[in-house]
Amino acid sequence: MLSGLIGRLSTVSMLKEGLDASSARARVIASRVANASDPGGFAVALDGAGQGGAAGVGQPVDLETEMVALADEQLRYQAMASLLQRVYAQVRASVRER
Repeated sequence: MLSGLIGRLSTVSMLKEGLDASSARARVIASRVANASDPGGFAVALDGAGQGGAAGVGQPVDLETEMVALADEQLRYQAMASLLQRVYAQVRASVRER
């Protein structure tokens, strides 16, 4: 039983890392969409103030491609979250049996 629990815990760790990575990718995509929607906005102001960090400013952004990428990332996140819920349910069931 212990080896099964340890295996589940490593799965939990991998799924959590996947959720974090997916969330970070979604933030990057959302940032590109926001900067494309407001070309004179915050990123340009930062760049003009010498703050830097405005990657992709002035480069064309295909909103359709970005929205498809965001939808794909949301599906990936939901799938990993669902798997994580199942693993937690299995762990809870294992603990209750003992």
